[in-house]
Amino acid sequence: MLTSSTHSKEIGVADLALAMASSLCRNVHDRKAILKGDRTPVTIADYGSQAVICRILQEHFPDDPVMAEEDSSLLQTSLSPELQQELVKQINLIHPCTTLESAMEWIDRGNTKTYSDRFWTLDPVDGTKGFLRGDHYAIALALIEDGEVVVSGVSCPKMDSDNCMAAKGCGAELNHRPLQASALRTFSSVRVCQGVESSHSAHGDAQRVADHLGIGSLRIKVDSQAKYTVVARGDAEIYLRLPTRKDYVERIWDHAAGALLVTEAGGKVTDCRGNELDFSCGQGLENNYGIVATNGRVHDEIIDALKALNIGQSRD
Repeated sequence: MLTSSTHSKEIGVADLALAMASSLCRNVHDRKAILKGDRTPVTIADYGSQAVICRILQEHFPDDPVMAEEDSSLLQTSLSPELQQELVKQINLIHPCTTLESAMEWIDRGNTKTYSDRFWTLDPVDGTKGFLRGDHYAIALALIEDGEVVVSGVSCPKMDSDNCMAAKGCGAELNHRPLQASALRTFSSVRVCQGVESSHSAHGDAQRVADHLGIGSLRIKVDSQAKYTVVARGDAEIYLRLPTRKDYVERIWDHAAGALLVTEAGGKVTDCRGNELDFSCGQGLENNYGIVATNGRVHDEIIDALKALNIGQSRD
């Protein structure tokens, strides 16, 4: 039970922060986006979610660094005055008396770049393209201590009214009910959860793995870390995020929260070589290559197949 965790305060604060951010995202009806330098979209929901979560973390854990995806630079240079005003309006529904300046300060509290023994990592809207389409997206928050994820929460506003929460050694829960990974072992019956965006994972390589193991044709397509929650609740057995290019390094905010959910639900998460995820390198999973999340029962066979097919084994 999460109530028995030594991190009970952190769990409560994270749950509250995610609930507030989820409420903000639901209220945002302006689906306009601007492109960042890497050509990925960012919206009012991304900025507002990061602002309210970082504010709450600052209030309760003022000494904890936060490593988050966004910063305020585009707010100052590329966001129109109308969108700036809409952002402040949305945050004020959660935290009255917010100004644009205070919003930017809260957002930039997430600008930590380097590893420390204790810090939070946040993706304020994971799956922004899904958000823009009106489909699934997630808000993902995790606490990392000594290189391990010890508390995590994932809010999926299009899927659940409550947050999926987990604490190391204490299980994973949704609405105070335990999450439990599926017990299926037969490859002809297992379900594969994959992203909608083909640019995020090599779907062709995933099909090679499926053909190699005789995995059935059922695919559950979901944006964001909602895929981790689908595996954690037992609605799919496999989630593969296979490298689309050799130089790509996964960002920790895309995986930390979801990985703990799956693990605490009885599943397993590694990279494509079977290595545990290393959250001690800063913003990137520098020592890992690709992601494999499963119910645990079929994990070893998936890793063996990836090795046999030479998928995700080396950046060279």
